[in-house]
Amino acid sequence: MGGVPRVVLDLLRNLPKDKFEFTLMLNLYQGELIQDIPKDINLITIEKGKEQMSSSPIIQKMQLAWRRLKLEIYDRFPSLLYAIKVPEQYDIEVSPGYAEFDMVLNSPNKKSRKIGWFHSDVGYDKDEDRVMSRIEKMKRFDFMIFGSKQTRQVIEDLYQVTYPKSTVIYNVIKVKEVLKKAELFVHNYNTKFPVFSSMGRLHNRKGYHTLMNVHKRLLDDGFLHKIAIVGGGNEMENLINQRKQLGVEDSFILLDTQTNPYPYIKAADYFILPTQSESYPLVIGEVMCMRKPIISTNVGGIAEMIEDGIDGVLIKYNENEMYEAMKSFITNPTLVQKLIGGTENAENKFDENEIYRQITEVFENQYKLKLKNERV
Repeated sequence: MGGVPRVVLDLLRNLPKDKFEFTLMLNLYQGELIQDIPKDINLITIEKGKEQMSSSPIIQKMQLAWRRLKLEIYDRFPSLLYAIKVPEQYDIEVSPGYAEFDMVLNSPNKKSRKIGWFHSDVGYDKDEDRVMSRIEKMKRFDFMIFGSKQTRQVIEDLYQVTYPKSTVIYNVIKVKEVLKKAELFVHNYNTKFPVFSSMGRLHNRKGYHTLMNVHKRLLDDGFLHKIAIVGGGNEMENLINQRKQLGVEDSFILLDTQTNPYPYIKAADYFILPTQSESYPLVIGEVMCMRKPIISTNVGGIAEMIEDGIDGVLIKYNENEMYEAMKSFITNPTLVQKLIGGTENAENKFDENEIYRQITEVFENQYKLKLKNERV
């Protein structure tokens, strides 16, 4: 479950099959989106997921240890991985995110064109060694795709590194699909107070701990409301503990991961994204097309999606700005109605066919370069 896997699956469903034959390679066959893998593509699975393992805790622990060892061996000896799991030669190998950079760059298939995809804001990451490692790896790709203009520009601004062989392609936002899913069932928060929803992976950089502090301040100041978060992740336990300490168990709702999150967003009055780091988050476009008033931190490529004061409100990542923006939504219905009106033509912002065309063009050009190199 996650933004990048959803983007990959959408591309596998919609890029032209008369031009490309696709193979998806998974390190682990697990996750909520497994069921959404298209049936008409080739699938390579390196290791089983937990769902295919023994229900016995002891046996499963041994299976997990053995799986981890094999993955470490494959990581160290990619030629062995390809000999066992990847019998075919491919024209193009794509890394959909930085987590897969090494796997693609270390492929023993030397003739394939290597394409990297980068969705992250390096301005947020304070680990300079890690950032420089990723920047250097991106130089080794034959071509780079960046998920927003800001994602590429911030690397140049902070590290004076440019990528002449690159382009910016936004992630596809499936407007009609989202609107249809939002109608599949009705959710009711059973409250007379306004509800803010949010959706994202529960990670420290997503800012939900800060949102909870602001939530508590607003309640203490008499601005009654609820917040509902759709998403799971390693911050769940910390947020549960923080919620208990602040005494907001009834008003800060943690809904965990939901296969269909959209009815929960539809049932809310507003949407807020309190993140410290993003590239081009799908959820902003999805919620905008659901015609929900949005508050979002101005990070990554979000300013390329939201026109501040027209179809959303952009804020800095700090408690005071978040407090004032949420307070204005609760107390100023005129502002809320203006923002809802601003989303009237939101669907026109997100032309999925143009994005498919851009990606098709990149793949075709890289294939032509491969053929050219082979003739030389």
